[in-house]
Amino acid sequence: MTDAEVEAWFVREVLPLETILMQYLRHNWRDGGGVEDLRQEIYMRVCEAASKQRPERTKAFVFTTARNLLITRGRRAEVVPIDAVVDLDILGVASDEPGADRKLIARDELRRVRGAVEQLPPRYREVVLLRRVEGLPRREIAQRLGLAEATVAEYLAKAMTALAKNLYRDSEDV
Repeated sequence: MTDAEVEAWFVREVLPLETILMQYLRHNWRDGGGVEDLRQEIYMRVCEAASKQRPERTKAFVFTTARNLLITRGRRAEVVPIDAVVDLDILGVASDEPGADRKLIARDELRRVRGAVEQLPPRYREVVLLRRVEGLPRREIAQRLGLAEATVAEYLAKAMTALAKNLYRDSEDV
């Protein structure tokens, strides 16, 4: 990319992130006076990288750069208080990919939901799948199944109640 292209990209895609970037830096860096310097160094690194190849996901790239810079600065400091690095991932913007633990929890949750859906009566299950999985409106579901729209609404309400009871029977979150 030419310097003009990098500058246009920076103004268009990076500068609008400045407010949340500054919040992120203030939240994760103990020395509040050094936040502006950190921002400038992040901008410099982002521009250098963009001059070689423009990142596909600007926000993720900027916050990954910020996170890496904070980690590097934290390592160089003689004394690193534990709270200086504990909350670096709190915003969840540095990475689009969930961690392995979240993937495992999500798979387990999906198995639970699938099992609960399979326990529904066949008509209820069919209505739930058409509405919640395929995203069809109640009118179209009624036409497909040869039911009244009010019947589809009733089946859907009863099915969702049954799912909630099944999924949260051991929990106080209902």
